[in-house]
Amino acid sequence: MGERKQRYFIRVQYLGFRYSGWQHQPGQRTIEGMLVKTLKFILPGRTFKILGAGRTDAKVSALDAAFELFLVGNPLEDENTFLDEFNRNLPPDIRVMEIAPSNEKFNVIHDVGNKEYVYLFSFGKKNHPFCAPYMANILSNLDIEVMKLATNNFIGTHNFSLYTAHLQKKTKVIRTVDYCEIRENDFIKASFFPDESWAFIVRGTGFMRYQIRMMMGALIQLGKGELATDDIGRSLVPDPGMRLKYVAPASGLFLNRLDFK
Repeated sequence: MGERKQRYFIRVQYLGFRYSGWQHQPGQRTIEGMLVKTLKFILPGRTFKILGAGRTDAKVSALDAAFELFLVGNPLEDENTFLDEFNRNLPPDIRVMEIAPSNEKFNVIHDVGNKEYVYLFSFGKKNHPFCAPYMANILSNLDIEVMKLATNNFIGTHNFSLYTAHLQKKTKVIRTVDYCEIRENDFIKASFFPDESWAFIVRGTGFMRYQIRMMMGALIQLGKGELATDDIGRSLVPDPGMRLKYVAPASGLFLNRLDFK
């Protein structure tokens, strides 16, 4: 018989600005790679693997992400002590927040209920350089009121095939957005932030790669006058003659909340 396998559910936060996304990539600094490297140090000689609840792209951050730790052999002696040691050895831009035992009935990927992403942005004047890891800065003037109204187009179940890069044949393009709006940023504050900044908030069960950044990109184009409000509706049919090429910068995006069934 094989050794017992222990399962743990762990919530994690990270600033993605200096990482090439969540997923391990040879020769690249990634969130998954840094977690595994740290676990090898604090669990010497132990066999383990981790499985993330989802993947974030390069420079994308998370205030509420999660992964499962599968550990072969005996359980952790003390979960709180383990969490403290984990944090002491992680870099300052990654923090594990809580740990709980899991079991074979739970799947950290399939049991995700809702994901809420937030995209922070400002426009007009150039931002303080310290804003760069947290907020996209659009130097053009934007019609923010038109952009606010247009977010209603995204709510509901639509064909989002124009809102992803390198569309593959098996990609599930019919997606449901439960909530979508632009409002003044009250998520993150800092003394060096501009006097006025905005948050694009999207909630749903799952999103394709670049989907939210391309939704934001379409709204930015709308705010600049490069697209009309009707174009947003046409893009969700989708109109075969339309192409959306603008992907909003990654550093404004973060996973704000992850709910499980």
